[in-house]
Amino acid sequence: MKQLIKGLREFQSNYFCKNLELFEQLAHGQHPRVLFITCSDSRVDPNLITQTQPGDLFVIRNAGNIIPPFGATNGGEGAAVEYAIQALDIQQVVVCGHSHCGAMKGLLKLDSLEADMPLVHNWLKHAEATRRLIKENYGGYEGEDLMEVTTAENVLTQIDNLRTYPVIRSRLHQGKLRFYAWIYEIESGEVLAYDEERHAFVPPHGQLVDDGLIDKQPPIQVEKTAVNCPLPGQVSDRASSSYTWLSAEQADRIYRGSAAAR
Repeated sequence: MKQLIKGLREFQSNYFCKNLELFEQLAHGQHPRVLFITCSDSRVDPNLITQTQPGDLFVIRNAGNIIPPFGATNGGEGAAVEYAIQALDIQQVVVCGHSHCGAMKGLLKLDSLEADMPLVHNWLKHAEATRRLIKENYGGYEGEDLMEVTTAENVLTQIDNLRTYPVIRSRLHQGKLRFYAWIYEIESGEVLAYDEERHAFVPPHGQLVDDGLIDKQPPIQVEKTAVNCPLPGQVSDRASSSYTWLSAEQADRIYRGSAAAR
């Protein structure tokens, strides 16, 4: 607690004083540009990762960055989604999973949680679509391989869940809403974004520039090569990648199960 109080003093005497104009504007209302959905994990800080200011992101955080389908629960996630899209007119939604996610570990051994953590058990049941997809399509996976593919598939599943909300479907029909599936690697600081056309997790820079999430600038040249994940029946070139989290061999298999299931 001493550290928190010290931090409050530093915030008020340094950051706040240097940004008085910003906070005066924020006092009159918020106009965030992005709905950012991520995990409650203490190692994941949306504003730090994206280097954004107060007022830029409307954030939903919970264990496993889960958004239950519309009507599945009366929890705060659905209300926050509805408010972000309808009241704040947000047009960009990021769902961001992360490496070493405790919620995903729990999801893979869901039955063992019921006795000691019944509330966690009940919450993770909202990710049943992810659990079943992994069980039926990635039976040969173990250890870190299993964790990685579970994290990636869960992010994509939550975007599917978001599409069940009436306000989301309406804005999608109008062409006024875009989704982004991200994976954040804690140990390297890298972020990968899912590319629907290539069925690959790639550096997100090009997507962000095109859609106006950052200032209009020439596309950032990224040396790292995207890792392509083939659809069923396709043969991958197994493009090389320097991402330790998503090796070429793992990425070559990562989307086969979900592509076949959908």
